[in-house]
Amino acid sequence: MADKVSAPTTVDYLQGLLLETDDVEEFLTGFSRFAASQLFAGPQDTLCGITLLRNKHASTVASSNERARVLDELQAAFAEGPCITACEEQRTVHVADARQDERWGRYLARAAEHGVGSILAVPFALQSGARAALNVYSAEPGGFTPEDISAAEAFVAQTSQALMLSVRLTQRSDSVSDLRSAMESRTAIDIAIGIIMAQNRCTQAEAFTILKSVSSSRNTKVRDIAASVVASIGQVEPETHFDP
Repeated sequence: MADKVSAPTTVDYLQGLLLETDDVEEFLTGFSRFAASQLFAGPQDTLCGITLLRNKHASTVASSNERARVLDELQAAFAEGPCITACEEQRTVHVADARQDERWGRYLARAAEHGVGSILAVPFALQSGARAALNVYSAEPGGFTPEDISAAEAFVAQTSQALMLSVRLTQRSDSVSDLRSAMESRTAIDIAIGIIMAQNRCTQAEAFTILKSVSSSRNTKVRDIAASVVASIGQVEPETHFDP
């Protein structure tokens, strides 16, 4: 492992990465590759991955290369492993020998089959409702010295804020997207209610009851029924004017 991580270089790189990437998955992929280049020196095959937990599920897995991706996805499939434990318990987890360690037996057995000898998982401090951890794999048992573990923890401490910012931006983007979708549904429904009121000379409440009744009888969402009502008079999909 490298003896020291350069903080200014790390900060500059991650700031640029945040500006250049469009979503958290892309950022995490670049992040994991950067971690591999920073934490290891020499020609050895470096395996790094990052798992992001949201709502107690491994929702995002990013890896420095294909082998690391397979190992991280195995953890997500088994819903257990050192990286998931590091996320959930917010502590560093060290597997000195994947063949001898009795924790997460199913996962470690598969990891050993993939040539993993030892694993290190270090949690990020996100403070945003989400949890994440850096996973580093070594082909050799005892592949991580105390100095290696300290270096990985120092790297994670330096980079937690950049990761937290990425997660918060993604959460805000998700909220805006959900709000836009809700408003678009509301627009179609309101227009459909107006059409039904005009056609049936009924009140707004009665029109909405008709809309819900058709939705129930056809086992179709109210929003989709509303869109078909709007389309029935030759109108295109209603446009919602929304500035986030």
